[in-house]
Amino acid sequence: MKNFLLSLLSSSDLKYLEPHLKSARFEQHHVLFEADEQIRYVYFPTGAVISLVVTLSTGEMVEAAMVGVDGVVGASAALDGKVSLSRGIVQLGGEIIVCDPEALKSAALQSPKLLSLLIRHEQTVYAQAQQSAACFATHQVVARLSRWLLRARDLSGSDTLSFTQEYLAEMLGVRRTSVTVVAHTLQAAGLIKYSRGRIQILNTEGLQDSACECYGTVKAQYARLIGPTILK
Repeated sequence: MKNFLLSLLSSSDLKYLEPHLKSARFEQHHVLFEADEQIRYVYFPTGAVISLVVTLSTGEMVEAAMVGVDGVVGASAALDGKVSLSRGIVQLGGEIIVCDPEALKSAALQSPKLLSLLIRHEQTVYAQAQQSAACFATHQVVARLSRWLLRARDLSGSDTLSFTQEYLAEMLGVRRTSVTVVAHTLQAAGLIKYSRGRIQILNTEGLQDSACECYGTVKAQYARLIGPTILK
């Protein structure tokens, strides 16, 4: 699996960046950086999925955005935003292409296309965070969970996802009991199969019908700013 953003670059644009790209595997729940911490690396997922979460003084956290093969995490460091505004967590383990922020900045200054791509991608992350805020405030848990599972499926390329109910509750900002009830509802409807921390999506179209409008809105915003992706 390749990173979609990098695949949009021509060989002449990629030549400035390619010598500085290194692939590494990251396990699920690995913390890439904390809020208010200097971003030391830029991450282009090729198999892993990364969550950007907001942490509260109580220790609770809520997901603001999710990035996978469609994007990059930490690019703001290359655009002079040296400090992270959120915590970055590996939501699903896998391969990630890692790059030094200064190397990315240097490449972007030599490649107008790369610079434009990074700026537009930062807009998609901001738009996704805005949509998440509206979603949390107005939509039912069943619709939000359906949207979240579809997004994770799209970015991972797999219908089988490894998530505990505790983790899902944290990402959605709800109680675990709410996730339990909703998961049972989706399973009874034949949309998913849930067992011991593993979720299998059985009916994608049905899950899309169950999801809130935010799922389609986030995809449309990305397509408008970056272009149609190769995601499912």
